[in-house]
Amino acid sequence: MSSPTTRVLALLELLQNAGELRGTELAQRLGVDGRTLRRYVTRLQGLGVPVQSVRGRYGAYRLQPGAKLPPLMFSDAEGVALSMGLLFAGQLGLADTVAGAAHAQAKLLRVMPPALRDQLRAVASTVQLALSQPVATLGSGVLLTMGAAAEQRARVRLCYCAADQASTERDFDCYGLAWRAGRWYAVGHCHLRGGLRSFRLDRIQSLQVLPTRFVPPFDFDAVRHLALGLATLPRTHAITVRLHTDLASARAELFDALGLFHPAGAVVMLYSQADDLGWFARQLAQVSFRFEVVSPPELNEALQAHARHLLALTCPDVPCAPSASQPLPSETSIF
Repeated sequence: MSSPTTRVLALLELLQNAGELRGTELAQRLGVDGRTLRRYVTRLQGLGVPVQSVRGRYGAYRLQPGAKLPPLMFSDAEGVALSMGLLFAGQLGLADTVAGAAHAQAKLLRVMPPALRDQLRAVASTVQLALSQPVATLGSGVLLTMGAAAEQRARVRLCYCAADQASTERDFDCYGLAWRAGRWYAVGHCHLRGGLRSFRLDRIQSLQVLPTRFVPPFDFDAVRHLALGLATLPRTHAITVRLHTDLASARAELFDALGLFHPAGAVVMLYSQADDLGWFARQLAQVSFRFEVVSPPELNEALQAHARHLLALTCPDVPCAPSASQPLPSETSIF
């Protein structure tokens, strides 16, 4: 390290990365003695950086959280990670973070090395993220309050407006938060219904943190539970399909929210619900492995109609109009 200023900045970076370090270790990493280290600490404190001395046998230093955000130092890799994260932040349905993400990105680019800055600007102007377009905007206050309650395992009382505009008040233990298909959800135990439930955050009308604490299930996966809950909502048709493949392949070719995938020996059973069998047939038609429709029989008819439609696009002599009674040519029996 060529100068005292460089060492002071290196000291700040070490404290930011490690949280707390002994004085002897800091001095060794900087290549200075204890007296010089203390002078560097005093210099940082004079600049407004809240460096705190920790008493003990060997003594230690750490950054004390304060009202003012101290100067931050990032490596090139950390800067790239921050920049890419800010690209996502503007598309997650949080109304009051869009402008903040743009301003933070601009500040970050201004202080980056020119070569890295030009690369990230090129990425920011050309990358398009394949995220679901947010269908509901949300103030970050509800998200932050619910997230803090989940982390502290504190029960909340919320007033919730359902899809039919009916409002209900309930106590809720939030096990985790999830973002899916443009919406934010809280997943946990609802004391009004006495079971696991998912609630859209944009439908929460009021939220109060209670002093009561709860113990969440071990290793609870909020995203997985939300996907399964949405896939198994009661709909017009209950569907069961036998997939001749393994579990990993089934989930890779059919999105996880399509239904419940249950391994059964050499096959995987898919259990789902759907209002539109034509739409479900189109999802099945994309897979590369064999499958059998167990129920309902109308799904087989929808698959045949979809196959006739595909044939009609390339074979003018095949009628395009779907008809359940019209058999498919034998060479197209691929389901």
